[in-house]
Amino acid sequence: MITLKAEKRQQIGGNFEQLRQKGTLPAVLYGEGIKESIILQVSGKEFIKVLQEAGESSLLSLEADGKQYNVLIHQIAKDPVSGSFLHVDFFKPSTKKKIEAEVPLEFIGEAPAVKDLAGILVTEFSTMHVKGLAQQLPREITVDLSGLKTFEDRILVKDLKMPEGVEVLRDLDEIVAHVAEPREEEVIEEEPVVEAEGEGGEGGEKPAGETEPAGEAESAKEQKENKV
Repeated sequence: MITLKAEKRQQIGGNFEQLRQKGTLPAVLYGEGIKESIILQVSGKEFIKVLQEAGESSLLSLEADGKQYNVLIHQIAKDPVSGSFLHVDFFKPSTKKKIEAEVPLEFIGEAPAVKDLAGILVTEFSTMHVKGLAQQLPREITVDLSGLKTFEDRILVKDLKMPEGVEVLRDLDEIVAHVAEPREEEVIEEEPVVEAEGEGGEGGEKPAGETEPAGEAESAKEQKENKV
């Protein structure tokens, strides 16, 4: 089990900006067997490392005030602009009561329908709502995409492999992932530009091979003979 060290925090309430500037993250611990919430602080860098390794759905060991607590990272407050961590809640769950949690899905492998048929992978969920004892909850649930060989293939909730004692709180026939057919690109053909009559060359000359209408040719011939 991953371990994170914490210290009791002296500053309670107010602005924690100075604390964060020192690389320290304000925290609180509560849960089973803890009568009053314990006000703590942890190293920001160590917390990020533990979060990446343990996630929010698996237990970690929190060392605080000379004691060890098996806890979950229950809630994280972030700055809406910078995304930096502002505060974290640690929750000590019961070892006998089941709890509900959102466990991330990890999609692994490559779908043949994407590779061979140029399809588009569609995933319906990024997490799965589950219930179980805290010590049984997985860090993540893997979804193997290698079975998606055609556009008709589907991975359903009931196809996911769950740890013993952990149940899914979703409709088992819901689709988790599938491959959609590629979209047909609309090809717009440009129509050829037709030049207006009289714009073919300099001085209004007609293009080669073009003849005057018979009526206009005879009229021009008569005018020439009358002048003579």
